[in-house]
Order: sequence, then structure tokens, then C-alpha cells
Amino acid sequence: MSSIYEFSMPRLNGKEQSLSDYKGQVLLVVNTASKCGFTPQFEGLETLFKDLKDKGLVVLGFPCNQFGKQDPGNDDEIGEFCQINYGVSFPMFSKVEVNGDNTVPLYKYLKSEGPGLLGTEGIKWNFTKFLINREGKVVKRFAPKDKPEAIRKAIEALL
Repeated sequence: MSSIYEFSMPRLNGKEQSLSDYKGQVLLVVNTASKCGFTPQFEGLETLFKDLKDKGLVVLGFPCNQFGKQDPGNDDEIGEFCQINYGVSFPMFSKVEVNGDNTVPLYKYLKSEGPGLLGTEGIKWNFTKFLINREGKVVKRFAPKDKPEAIRKAIEALL
């Protein structure tokens, strides 16, 4: 695979979404969870999206239940939680696995193109973020503890 645009993923509503629909935009791909200490980052992600979407930023959320079973709900419950509690308007996708035997191909690609600390590929926890440039290439990986507002300058540099 040569870019993120070669993947399609199901949205929370079950409809398949080709990531090629986001060609030419800067993407921030995040594995999310509804019951995590980092869950309040939804607010910062939504702020980034609202502030920068007209300049070409799209945040893509991928719920994951692999870390402390912190996103146990179904797609409808996850969508409702994100909307009611954080007003999430950026695209949210169906729950995925980001590590292990059932890792979705998108995350295999992201991890190989944007390894973590010391070259490790595994996702350490919820709210790991991958910054993708307008050509669909991974530019940087951010740790769960990196708050959305702290990575704003890196995003703006690509816009």
C-alpha cells in the first residue's frame, strides 16, 4: 500500500467509506474510547476539526475496545455517546482492532509507516494519533498523552 487512500472502512452507520474521499486533505486518525482517562480529548479533537476543517483538516475516529475494555458499546451507542457528550461532528467509524491477529489493514499500514518510540509498531493505548499529509502519507505519530491542542502547530504546518 502506498497511501491511506487505498483503504475503505465502515462508518458507525455501517456504510463503507473509501478513504480516497479525503484526498487532498490533512487527516488526523485517532483510535478512540468512550470510557478512558483520555476520553475528554474528544473535546479537543472536535475543536481542532471545527477550527481547521475549512483549511483542509479532517479528524477520523476509530473506536477500539482493546485497551482496558474501555469502549464496550456497539456502534450506535458509541455514536450517541460521542455526540451527546462531546458534540462530535467529525467522521467516526466502526469499532476496530489496532493490535494483534485481528488488526485491521488500515492500522497495519499506519503502524508500519508511523512507528512509535524506538521503532515499535504496537499501539500502546487509546487516543494514539497519526497525522497524514495531503498526499495520504503518515507524517507523524503522537502518543495518547499528546493532547489535541498540543499538536495543533504540527497540523497547521501541513495546512
